[in-house]
Amino acid sequence: MNIEQFIQRTEALHRRLTDLYQTASVLPWIPLDLLPQAFKELYSTSRMVQLAAEELYQQNEELIQTRNLLEAERQRYQDLFEFAPDGYLVTNAEGIIQEANYAATRLLNISKHFLVGKPIINFVCLEERQQLRRELVQLSQSDRIRELVMRWQQPRSEPLNAALTVAAVRNQQGKAISLHWLMRNIAERERSQSPVIKNDNDFIQDRPLHKHSRGEIIPLSPLEIYYVCQGWVKLSTFCETGEEVLIGLATTGMVFGSSMTSLNIYQATALCNVELVSIYVAEIAASSTLSHILLPKINQRLQQAESFLVISGRRRVQDRLYHLLEFLKQEVGETFSEGVRLNIRFTHEDIASACCTTRVTITRLMGKLQQQGIISVDSKKHIIFKGVGSRE
Repeated sequence: MNIEQFIQRTEALHRRLTDLYQTASVLPWIPLDLLPQAFKELYSTSRMVQLAAEELYQQNEELIQTRNLLEAERQRYQDLFEFAPDGYLVTNAEGIIQEANYAATRLLNISKHFLVGKPIINFVCLEERQQLRRELVQLSQSDRIRELVMRWQQPRSEPLNAALTVAAVRNQQGKAISLHWLMRNIAERERSQSPVIKNDNDFIQDRPLHKHSRGEIIPLSPLEIYYVCQGWVKLSTFCETGEEVLIGLATTGMVFGSSMTSLNIYQATALCNVELVSIYVAEIAASSTLSHILLPKINQRLQQAESFLVISGRRRVQDRLYHLLEFLKQEVGETFSEGVRLNIRFTHEDIASACCTTRVTITRLMGKLQQQGIISVDSKKHIIFKGVGSRE
């Protein structure tokens, strides 16, 4: 029974009760005190039901109107999603595809029927699936919007390098319930970029900034390199005895990453508060503009690594310390009234690891330089010197 039939029957019942009540009230042979009290209450209740039915009818009309408006709005957003120029995917928190728009199916060259209900990880190249698994875990735990570059498998075609912007949607309890993926062909994005990238700020301004505190070990992905926007990063490895070996320093405008080395152990540590952006290696390979900007920086990083090799190859420890101090003076030295100050604090252990010797030896040699007045240490334990002095 629909609402209109219910109201019609309620009105008919109310009319019959009204007629019956009026008839019973005027019959001369029925005393008024014999009119059952229950009959009066039935009439009153019938009237209340009629009023409630009228109010229910009005509310139902309003609900129908609201539903029509919501349906029109839903259809409008569905059309925006379906016919957006970029590819969109919606997955649950585990990465199972729930929705895919027309642009995504064209980008991946896969029909919607074969996408929906499948794990998103099935459609990326085999060598990048482990990385995507890690990203899915991080996305569920973090509110930060992530930018990724993944190589996607395409039927009967070359793999596609696609840039992804991913955000998690959460319920009221803060639990991730879905992930929204914006996909774009890197080659098309490069063609559409305007104006042309002229300096570092142009290519880092739209990327998420990763901040790390002093002493924090920076997590590294083999699929990315990292551009230092601010601060200093110590790059090191470990020898078989467990001793740390300093192999590089990355400062503002420099890049580093585990993809740039063949070392099995490669660690990056923030020497101060550091700000970084990450760039996928596949993105650099696909973009001539990024390659033009970043390849000289990669070359700079490799040249610095060679300088550290030369220092560590000196036979005498004094020579290693001398050349290391000269190197640090050029790289991180800041001239002021009293001489040159290294604006990064280096511990004797850091210096010892770069010189391939012990901390005790470095402490003795540094103490000797202080006694000679060649170097000093300020209140923040930064090294200050006017010159390294003669070698013994």
